[in-house]
Amino acid sequence: MRIDVVTLFPDFFTSPLSSGLLGKALAKQIAAVNLVNPRDYATDKHRRVDDEPYGGGVGMLMKPEPIFAAVESLPILPKRDVILMTPQGETLNQGLLKEWATNYDQLVIICGHYEGVDERVLNLVTREVSLGDFILTCGEIPALTLINGVVRLLPGTVGKEESLKAESFEAILLDYPQYTRPPEFRGWRVPDVLLSGNHGEIARWRREQQIERTRDRRPDLYDTWLEQSGKEAAE
Repeated sequence: MRIDVVTLFPDFFTSPLSSGLLGKALAKQIAAVNLVNPRDYATDKHRRVDDEPYGGGVGMLMKPEPIFAAVESLPILPKRDVILMTPQGETLNQGLLKEWATNYDQLVIICGHYEGVDERVLNLVTREVSLGDFILTCGEIPALTLINGVVRLLPGTVGKEESLKAESFEAILLDYPQYTRPPEFRGWRVPDVLLSGNHGEIARWRREQQIERTRDRRPDLYDTWLEQSGKEAAE
């Protein structure tokens, strides 16, 4: 997969893209991340990428010309999504990450800054995406989150791919509690069932814990799971 990031701050990505599983995946060419700075495509002598908004208002907006030129400089792969990171977009979730990892060859991610981008930039965009109902200083932070979430789903990134199937949100439900050695720590014991060696009982316990955790912590997901379970039973 090719991931192009349109960013005023390419240095922001240097350390994260070279660290951990993400760094290993890029080194193995499971994915390639290309950073393009719209300032390199500004045409005035000051290389300006922002200006005051028409109609007045606080702050500056990113100008459309450098962003268009940066995106149009990129190759176009057959299955491509051009994504603007914005609080006004659809909320990023595991389903979206799986869709990109499974069905797309190229992601172009535009990182906003200042008070956002000129509205005409949306003519370039095929999808607007947000991390949630809050504001950050720049689009680079959610862009890095998106990159990490997609690349870890690509074949070869995670050593044991079956572990991806048991994670939170993969089957709507949250993950079950997990423990490692020692069997007792400061008076807190590992549940006996996990020490029993009875794999059938362990599987049942884990499923029960998933359901209880989701019901208690994320009632919205629990309701979705109940609805989905009812549909599957009817079918």
